[in-house]
Amino acid sequence: MDKVSYGFADVDPPEKTRRVGEVFANVAPRYDLMNDLMSAGLHRLWKNQFVSRLRPRRGETILDMAGGTGDIAFRIARSGAAVTVADINPHMLEVGKQRARRRGIGRDGAETLRWAEENAEALSFPANSFDAYTIAFGIRNVTHIDKALAEAHRVLRIGGRFFCLEFSTPTWPGFATVYDRYSMQVVPKIGKAVARDEASYRYLVESIRRFPDMQAFKAMIEKAGFARVAVETILGGVVAIHSGWKI
Repeated sequence: MDKVSYGFADVDPPEKTRRVGEVFANVAPRYDLMNDLMSAGLHRLWKNQFVSRLRPRRGETILDMAGGTGDIAFRIARSGAAVTVADINPHMLEVGKQRARRRGIGRDGAETLRWAEENAEALSFPANSFDAYTIAFGIRNVTHIDKALAEAHRVLRIGGRFFCLEFSTPTWPGFATVYDRYSMQVVPKIGKAVARDEASYRYLVESIRRFPDMQAFKAMIEKAGFARVAVETILGGVVAIHSGWKI
């Protein structure tokens, strides 16, 4: 059995799936607070930019994969699109449902949300089901990225669009070193102090280092069958928006 990356380690695929599940079960209660602390709140701006590029419209059906706590889905729902929030981890979904109830999101026809426990590599939805597929900060945690991309392509309708927001490789001279030191040395300590879980946040940082660079990931999206694949960098490549179309 071929090995896959789990942080800096190489493990059997079922082992990665199990360990990643444990990570997100552990971090779910404080996931959004940690995002604010780790990014100094910038993740909110990145997500706003991501959804603005998606341009969701009323009447569309959109699958937000690895949508867990609802951050992307809540933004999309403002457009009146029908959003299915899918995640393999029930703990993350429960946090999202609780947040939606507190905000009153999904109670009327203008803001439709559906929640589904789904594996990105083997979705239960029929082919040609959605107008758009989004995944934010989730693709790097998938055991087989190629399978997840193939499923994204399958469930999209002709003319459907794929949008992925993910950490990437900084390209600004000198900044990469500073960012690397911060993420490797500081982020796990924040996780230990705030979430009482240093190991999970060490994995999350390591998973960014093992994720393909922008051009390699772009090639993977094209191989899955998407056309007009584009990359938009944010903060010098710390984050990137990848997009493509099913035509």
